[in-house]
Amino acid sequence: MHVPVLGLTTVLAIGGPTMDYRFDGTISRKVLENYLARAITMMDLCSGRIDPTDDIRMLGNIGAKFAGRTVYLWGGEQHLEPKLEHARKTAALLHRQDPDLILQAGIFEIVTTEVEKVPVPDWVFAEFGLPVEKRAFSYSAMLFDGGKFHDHWGKGQSVPDITKTETRMWFYFLARRYVDAGIEAIHWGQVALIGATDKNWEGWRDVLGRARSYARKRARRHLLLCDAHTPDGGPIHDGRLLFDFHSFPLRIKEVAGKPQQGMLEVGYLDSIFKRSKGGIAPSGWKCDSLPYLVEFDNWGVSPKPGEGGQPWWTWGWDEIAWFAHQPEAYRNEWLRYAWDWVRKTDPNGFLQMPGSRCLHHPVGSLWWYRANTRSAACPDGFSQEETIKAIWSK
Repeated sequence: MHVPVLGLTTVLAIGGPTMDYRFDGTISRKVLENYLARAITMMDLCSGRIDPTDDIRMLGNIGAKFAGRTVYLWGGEQHLEPKLEHARKTAALLHRQDPDLILQAGIFEIVTTEVEKVPVPDWVFAEFGLPVEKRAFSYSAMLFDGGKFHDHWGKGQSVPDITKTETRMWFYFLARRYVDAGIEAIHWGQVALIGATDKNWEGWRDVLGRARSYARKRARRHLLLCDAHTPDGGPIHDGRLLFDFHSFPLRIKEVAGKPQQGMLEVGYLDSIFKRSKGGIAPSGWKCDSLPYLVEFDNWGVSPKPGEGGQPWWTWGWDEIAWFAHQPEAYRNEWLRYAWDWVRKTDPNGFLQMPGSRCLHHPVGSLWWYRANTRSAACPDGFSQEETIKAIWSK
């Protein structure tokens, strides 16, 4: 049941208490956690990759409130404009169905030579106090000195340096365009990699401050929720947390003697469980440990997919590929296990459900995982939809 309150809503969960999703300008810890408790990865939902109709239906059915990575660039900067056009249209459809739904974009640790096909708008120069000129963004001006992380992802594909003004101009440009498309959250990728030479997080504090300032004026609810992968537990400056919440991969450990089975464990590799740092959150409240999401990450496939004993892989796959390769019954069982384990092990943590994510190793002929119930409308669904709904309803 949806009850309108000042244009926003509270939602009565099935068999559970009323969940408050109201915020404007700032967000309380309780409301933030309500969103994180209904978070699902929906990679490319708003980018125009496929017809979003069945995904929109699924999100309404399960009661999702936070859709992660719905639009982003991983290189291919010249394709930004068509992606933004799709994002505006899809966001409008999604918000018509549920005005509370937060859509997240991604700004990642990559810039390619294609960025030189994107003109710098006058308002970017004005924001940074620079003379207006007719030019495109400069790839070389974003890179680290001395060749550090140059061609890190391939030829002409490098890690941008947040201490460079050009990088901050590019990131601010992306954030503002995403906000204008209806986005209310941004995942900022590997901040420590982009900020490898960023003393006292000065570059990051600068660009996050500019993005948030714009959002206070133009975002749907005058707030931009920011998170990033934080292997050290999260960046802090003078007791203030840089991000609204933290996020990290699950780091799924192989179960010895039980082929293909996985488990979670505090302290395994660089997992974030019980390590999210506390301080003063951007919305002003204090915490001993900032709330965080753990996700099924994707990064590639090992030389021996399906085989165990390879460091950083789960039976030879990244996390979402491992999950997708399991039988349907075990996928459903594992989601219940992971949700309960995270909530019981660290009350600051929340499992971000897998909804839509690329696969670096196919399951049969499928190169994309979708949680949707398999049907004529979604013949490539992996059918975790009802399990997610049941977990959240509980």
